[in-house]
Amino acid sequence: MNLYIDNHSFHYEMENLTRAFLFDEKIIVIREWEKTEQPYILTSVCDRIEVKLCAGDFSKSLFCERGEDDELSMAQLLYALLSEYTGRTLPWGLLTGVRPVKLFSKLADESSLDEAKKYFSDALFVSEGKIRLCEKVYSAQKEIISRSDRHSFSLYVSIPFCPTRCSYCSFVSQSIERAKKLIDDYIPLLCEEIRYTAEIAKELELRLESVYIGGGTPTTLTARQLRVLLAQIRACFDTSNVAEFTVEAGRPDTVTREKLLALKEANVTRISINPQTFNDDVLSVIGRKHTSQQTKDAFLLAGELGFDNINMDFIAGLPTESVESFENSIRTALSLDPESITVHTLAVKKSARLTESDTAREFSRTADMLSFVENTLPERGYTPYYLYRQSKMLSNLENIGWAKEGCFSPYNIYIMEETHSILACGAGAVTKLRDVDSNYLERIFNFKYPYEYISRFDEMLQRKERIKTFYQEYNL
Repeated sequence: MNLYIDNHSFHYEMENLTRAFLFDEKIIVIREWEKTEQPYILTSVCDRIEVKLCAGDFSKSLFCERGEDDELSMAQLLYALLSEYTGRTLPWGLLTGVRPVKLFSKLADESSLDEAKKYFSDALFVSEGKIRLCEKVYSAQKEIISRSDRHSFSLYVSIPFCPTRCSYCSFVSQSIERAKKLIDDYIPLLCEEIRYTAEIAKELELRLESVYIGGGTPTTLTARQLRVLLAQIRACFDTSNVAEFTVEAGRPDTVTREKLLALKEANVTRISINPQTFNDDVLSVIGRKHTSQQTKDAFLLAGELGFDNINMDFIAGLPTESVESFENSIRTALSLDPESITVHTLAVKKSARLTESDTAREFSRTADMLSFVENTLPERGYTPYYLYRQSKMLSNLENIGWAKEGCFSPYNIYIMEETHSILACGAGAVTKLRDVDSNYLERIFNFKYPYEYISRFDEMLQRKERIKTFYQEYNL
C-alpha cells in the first residue's frame, strides 16, 4: 500500500495505523510524487483534512474541518476508511503506542476515571474489553506507583547472552556458542560500570527501589560469574529500600542448583522461568533447545530451594501453536501455581528470523488465545498489573503481566509507566532519566553489542556523566 503524505508531519502515526490493519502488506511512505499509484492512501492537510483510499474497486474519501488536534482527526478518518475497506475494527482503536495504560492513567488522574473511559471509547475507538483491561491495570498499579518520588530510581543490568537465539527474538543478544569468549571480558567491565553508576546515584542521593537483571538470559553465566555480579551490586548500592530484586532465569536449560543457590545467597527475591509454550514441537520450531519437562524440573527445583515469587512467560501466536495447545500450556502452568504469569502476543520483527510468511493463521486464533487467558487467570487469583504493546503484534493485541496479590513486579510497573529514572548498565541497556515535574524523559544509550561495549567502554562510561547534569538542570 502506498501512503502519500501531503503537508503534515503525522506520517509515523498514519503508517503505524495503516500497518495495524494491513498487517501482511508492505507500507511505502511517499512524500513527493507526480501521480498517485494504486493501491494508495492519500493523507492531506490544507484548508481541511482529507483522507482518501483507493484500492481496486474500493475508492472513497473522507473530510473534516481543521481543529485543535489535526493528528487525531486524521487518524479518525483513516481508521474509518481502513475499517470499511478491511471489514474489521481494531481492539485498541487508534492507539499504536507502547503504553496505553500510561495515557489512561494520565486522563483518569487529571479528570476522572469516567472521562478517561469516555475518551478512550469516543475519541480513540478502543473496545469496551480493552478499556476494562486498562481500568484493572490502572487500579492494580496505583499503590506501587505511589511509592515512587523524585528521589526514586531502579537499576537494570543487561546480560546479552543466550544459549541459542529464538526465531521470534529481536533483542540484541548473542548465542553462547558465538560469544562465550566475550563473557570473560564483559563481566569485569560490567562490574566497573555498576560501581561507577552507584557512585553517581550516591552523589545525587537517589533511593534504589528495584533491581532487574535481564537480557538475554542472565543464567547463561556460570554460578561463579553470577556470584561476582550479584556481589558487586550488593557492595556498590544501598539495597535497604529495594522492594524487588529480579533475575531472569528464562531458559530452563540454563538453570542449575548451583546457579539458583547463587541467586538465593544474594537475596534475589523474584525469578522468571519461561516456558513460552509447553508444546515440545513448537519449542523445536522456534529454536529453543529445551523440553517442557526441563521447564517443570527447573520450576520445581527453584521452589525446593525457597524461591516463592516465580514468573512464567508465554507467547500467544507462535508458529504451529494451536489454540488448544496454547490453552494446555496455560493449564500446565496453573498446575505448577507460579506467582505470576506473563502472556506476550507474538510481534513479528524485521530483525527476527521469524517473518510475516509464518503468520497465516493470525487474527482470530491469537485473539482466542488471549481471551482464554483473560477468562481463566482471574478465576485462579491472578490480576493484570502491567501492560504494554509493540509494533507488528498479531491481531493488534498486547502483552500482559498477571500476578497474585502481593507478587506484582514494581520494576515492570516503573519501566512501563515511566514513573522514575531507570539507571541501566550493560550492552544494549538504555538509561531513562525522568523529570518528575514535567514528565520529560531523556535517554542515554549504551553500545548495543558486547564487542562494542568492550572495545569502547571508556567512551560509553563518559556518557553517564549526563546523569549528573540532568539532575542539576532539573533541580531534582
